[in-house]
Formats: sequence, structure tokens, C-alpha cells
Amino acid sequence: MPHPDPLLPVDAAKLARLGDLIRQHAPYDAEFSLRVPGVAVARSTRTHEALVHSVQTPALCIVAQGNKSVHIGTEAYAYNPQHMMVYAVNLPIAFQVTNASAAEPFLTFKLDLEPQRIAELALKLYPNGLPRTQDNRGVQITEAQTTITDAAVRILETVANEREAQWIGPMLVDELLMRLLLGPAGSMVAQLGQVESNPQRVGRAIEWIQDHFDEPLNIDGLAELAHMGVSTFHAHFKGVTGMSPLQFQKNLRLQEARRLMVSTVMDAGTVSRQVGYASASQFTREYTRFFGSTPRRDMNQMRSPGEMPAN
Repeated sequence: MPHPDPLLPVDAAKLARLGDLIRQHAPYDAEFSLRVPGVAVARSTRTHEALVHSVQTPALCIVAQGNKSVHIGTEAYAYNPQHMMVYAVNLPIAFQVTNASAAEPFLTFKLDLEPQRIAELALKLYPNGLPRTQDNRGVQITEAQTTITDAAVRILETVANEREAQWIGPMLVDELLMRLLLGPAGSMVAQLGQVESNPQRVGRAIEWIQDHFDEPLNIDGLAELAHMGVSTFHAHFKGVTGMSPLQFQKNLRLQEARRLMVSTVMDAGTVSRQVGYASASQFTREYTRFFGSTPRRDMNQMRSPGEMPAN
């Protein structure tokens, strides 16, 4: 019997099976981490009227049902069951579920991409060196591969049995990762395991900004951390993340400001200083431009009994 072409569009039966398994492990709207390390599934029965802001870690995301739009910097990506999204570095993103309902919820499978494991598998697959790539982007959308979807199905099938999840699940994860490394996004994914690849060097600067987002940026220091000249660092940072270091930091500051307004009793002025703004008026302008609502209006809405945040 001939083997299926891994690059053929995913067939309806495989997607339906993946969707059924996600429903089993995601009984209500939320993300659920499963027994197999690094594997999670999520469900949403509602579309988003406004963008939802978060920070995405390196991962493979597969949609079994529904549609989603992801915004990174000035770039917008739309993906659905015929496409996969691969993230190679930590990125602040804004997203919207654009097609979901109670009868047909948005369903996703997510696998974290762990650099050390990627490096070990890439060495086996490419013992003579990785394929050369000029693409340093930190995110890529590709056509869904039938063999990767099939591997995701088999991973979820092990979750119901603790011993299978413990012993067989990780082997199936390795199979999925190897198929990913051999596919269209393979060169980008392989860079995850290479300490001196451009995405990973930019990744060190990203981690510093995440840990010190409330401090002034020292571009010279970040370039040195990435082992690059300043102009080269700027170019590679924007190539990987889709934004400048300053825009990246601003996104993190504003996302943290919103989180603090939801989870604490701080006023907007205190929050702005907490996340590194010296000027309350600048904070208000940038917050309003980013979220489409003033800090005060957002705070009043999010703290009102029974109200949910707009995003």
C-alpha cells in the first residue's frame, strides 16, 4: 500500500479525528496541558470582537476546526485547518478567533518546541550540517502536512492511558518533531537548537527585554549580547520579530500594564510607572492606540462586577 505524501493537504477524516480528541481533552473554553510533556489543546466557542494580546513561546500550532488571525508587528497571518503556525522565538502577538460557535468550536493542538531536543534531533537528521537558509523570521505559516496531523492524533490517543502517555507519547512527539524538521519549516525550526544562529542570538536579546521591560533600552548592550554590530542587530531583530526592539518593549510594557490593571487595585498612573513609563500622558496615548480604549475606561470595565475585558 503506498504511503501518503506528507505534503498533501490534510484529509477530512484526520482533521475530524483530531477535532474529536481535542474535544475530549478540552471540555470547555480554555487551554489544557496534557500528560505528554509540552502538549496542550485549546477550545473556544466564541469569536473575538477585538484583538487578544499575549506572548507566544516557541511552539507548533495546528488548527483542527475554525479560523484564527494572528498579528505580529505589522504582519498579519490567517490560519485554519489547512495551515500550521510555527513560532521559533518568544513573540508578543495579538490574535482573534474569527470562526467559532458552540456547535463548531475553534479547536487547536499545540506542541512546545524545546531547543535542546530540537538540536539533538536535527543532528541525527542532518549529520553533515543544517540546510542553509536566508530566512531569519521567528514565525512561519505553512500548509498543514498530513503526516504531522496524523502524529498529533496518535499523541492525543495516548493521553487517556497514563503509562502510554509516559512512555509512548514522547516517542510520538519526537516523530512529529522530525517530520517538522524535514518539512517546509524545517530550516527555521532547526535554528532553535543552534546557539549561534541569528534567531537564537536575537532570542537572547528578546529574553533580556522580557526580563527588564521596565528599564530603558540599551541597544549597544543588546547588540553585544547578541554578538552583533548595532546596525546588524537592528536588521536581524526586525527580521525575526517583525518589529524594532523599542516596539517590542512597548508591546510588553502595555500588555503587562493591562494585566496589572485587571489583577491589582493600582490606578493607571501607578501602573504606568510600574511598567517603566516616565510620562502618564505618553502611557495613555500609547495604551489607547494599542488597545483601542483608554486605561481608565478599560480599568472601569474590567473591574466592574460581572464584566469581562474587551480583549
